[in-house]
Amino acid sequence: MTTTIQHTVVIGGSSGIGLATARKLIGPGMKVTITGRNQDRLNGAWKSLGGAVEKAAFDASKPDEVSQFFERLGPFDHLVLAASGGKGLGPFQTLDLTDIGSGVDEKVRPQLSCLQAALPTLNKSGSATFISAVSAQLATPGVAGIAAINGMLLTVVPILAVELRPLRVNVVAPGVIDTPWWDFLAEEQRQAIFAEYAGKTPVGRIGRAEDVADAIAFLVSNGFMTGQVLTCDGGLRFAA
Repeated sequence: MTTTIQHTVVIGGSSGIGLATARKLIGPGMKVTITGRNQDRLNGAWKSLGGAVEKAAFDASKPDEVSQFFERLGPFDHLVLAASGGKGLGPFQTLDLTDIGSGVDEKVRPQLSCLQAALPTLNKSGSATFISAVSAQLATPGVAGIAAINGMLLTVVPILAVELRPLRVNVVAPGVIDTPWWDFLAEEQRQAIFAEYAGKTPVGRIGRAEDVADAIAFLVSNGFMTGQVLTCDGGLRFAA
C-alpha cells in the first residue's frame, strides 16, 4: 500500500514555535521544509532535527525573495506562518506609534506575503496556519500596540477562509511561551516575568513551544477546521 506524502512549509522554522512545529510534524507521511533569514541559525535548526527536513534561507519581509522561494519550491500541501516580531510593547501614553507600522512590516506583512505568493502552488485541499498572539485578546495595560499588530491576523483569517476556500485558513494565538522571543531581556528579568505570568495563568505555568506546536499540528491535520482562532494560552486571557 502506497503512503501519500504531504509537504508542509514552516516559515520562520529556525527557532521557537516554528522549529517545534517542524519537529512535531516530521513523520513517515509528512515532508517538512523550514525557512529562516539567518543561514547559521537555520543550519543549526536543521542539525537539531537530524537533517530530516529541507531548508531554505530567505527574508520573508522581502517580496522578491518570497516569490523566488515559492517558484522554486513547486506544489505543496500546508503552510505554517511563524514569522514573528516584538514591536509595540509599552504603555500607550508613551508608545512610539511608528512601532506599530514596524511591527506590521516584520510580522503581519511577511505572513500575508508568503500566503499570497504560495497560492498558485499550495494544494487547495491543504491548509494555511497563521501565528498571532494572545495579546490581541487581552485587556492588559502595556500591550495596546502589539495587540493592534496581532489583532490584524485574527481579523483577516475568517475572511481568507471564505475567500480562499476550500483551502483551510486558521490562526493560533499563543500565550506567554518560553522561546527565544524573550531574549531581548536579561535572564533574571525573563524569569521574573515567567514567574509572574505562571502565577496568573490557570494551568499554573507558562507555555512551551511544543504546546503551541501541538495546536498547529491539530489544525494542519483536521480537515474540518477553517476560519478558526485557536488560543493556546493556558487560560491566561481569562485571568490576566
